[in-house]
Amino acid sequence: METASDPRHHVQKMQKALEELKDHLREDIQKINEPQLKAMFETSAEVLGGLAKAFRDYQEKNEKAWR
Repeated sequence: METASDPRHHVQKMQKALEELKDHLREDIQKINEPQLKAMFETSAEVLGGLAKAFRDYQEKNEKAWR
């Protein structure tokens, strides 16, 4: 059972929050007309996706640094 002191609990929460924010940014790209803001939202979504992947890699020990 996961508890608040279990690192996996925190990793999963942060990964979920990053994914949700990334998805929200991508949804909002369709709602705005300003090209610069669209680009900023897309760039932000890409960065957040990379962060979520880093958390996933940490959890799954996929990268040498996390082993």
